[in-house]
This record gives sequence, structure tokens and C-alpha cells, in this order.
Amino acid sequence: MKFAVLVFPGSNCDIDCYKAVEDTLGEPVDYVWHTATDLSAYDCILVPGGFSYGDYLRCGAIARFAPVMAEVAKAAEQGKYILGICNGFQILTEAGLLPGTLRRNATLKFRCHDTVLRVENNDNPFTTQYQKGEEIHIPIAHGEGNYYCDEETHAQLKANNQIIFRYVDNPNGSVDDIAGVSNERGNVVGMMPHPERAVDSLLGSEDGKRMFTSILKAWRDRHESASVR
Repeated sequence: MKFAVLVFPGSNCDIDCYKAVEDTLGEPVDYVWHTATDLSAYDCILVPGGFSYGDYLRCGAIARFAPVMAEVAKAAEQGKYILGICNGFQILTEAGLLPGTLRRNATLKFRCHDTVLRVENNDNPFTTQYQKGEEIHIPIAHGEGNYYCDEETHAQLKANNQIIFRYVDNPNGSVDDIAGVSNERGNVVGMMPHPERAVDSLLGSEDGKRMFTSILKAWRDRHESASVR
């Protein structure tokens, strides 16, 4: 399985993502610059946190027009796995690959601390190695993590089991305590907390590690199944 970590001007969690894949999975991983026009070599695309293009205009609003995003959309359509973390989540919503949007935190303050998440959907490729209802510790670091969607979209998220994580103690005012969602197909996930910063006890938590091992297992299961045919 081969991973791509996208890099935009202003990304600052790209190295964390790269190291999480390298140290947790030992699978091939490349940095891919925002001007890239071919992602066909990759099975999973990580859109990291940071401040893409300085977050001018609105978080993710400029990055969604980067050349590489056309390839991300193509990969999503092909069923490849895509995970957007923090600014990556904002970029995926701006690109229309995930529903909803991220607004300023309700307190208007930047929040940077550990949070407790509840796993709402463990039937997603990124969460199969968690238990449904399990509480895990994953840090946040954002000023615009206040997830919002209209009532119709919210109803669809619940009906389609697209809410992946909820905050136990909502730190930013998100609708329905939502911390992470998927697209309807389930292969694109976005979340404000940082699982790549919770892959070793030295970091304070290993609870993010299973997001990476889950996706590797999902990919192997899919390809072993295909090879049997």
C-alpha cells in the first residue's frame, strides 16, 4: 500500500503524517507537492493540517483550487482512501468532497489540547479497529473547527452513518458534537483532531494509531479479496 501526503504552502503537519505512516505501518509514503497532477500511484491520500496558502480568505478556500485537488477528486471517485486532518478537513469541505463547513470556534479562541472522542462509526475503513462507542484521546489544535451543516445535511449524515467521531466535551461548538465525518461512500473522511499526533505513548496517546492500521487492513482485505477472484 502506498501513501501520499499532500503539501501546500503553509502545511505544517505533513511531517507528522509522514512519520505516522512510516513508523506505524512501515509502508511506502511520499510527500506530494500541491502542483502535482498525477496521484495514480497512491492508494491512500493524506491531506494534512496547517495553514494552506496562509488560510487567506477562509481556511482551505484557496487550497481547494490547487492542481492536485483535481486528482484528489478523481481518487475519491475511484474509491481510494482519503483522510483530511484539521486544515485537510477544511480543504475537503471547501472542495465539496465532504459535507458541511468549518467555522470559527464558538469561543473565538484557538484551542490546543487533548480531547476525548467517541467512536460513532467503526464500520468505516479508517475505524474498523475501534469499538463502537469507545472513547479515545486525540489532540486538537485549531481556531476554526466548529463543524456546521444545515438540518437536511445533518439528517442525511445520521441516516447514512456518516458521523465518524463526536466530541465528549465539545471544545468548539460543533453541531451535534461532530468531530469527524465521511462522504456517503465512506472512503473520504475528515476530522479536526490529529490522529497522527497520537501514535506513540511518548506523545501522550497511542489512540490515533489504529486509524492508520485500520486503513492498511481495509486495503489488504480489499486486495486479497480481489486476488481470490
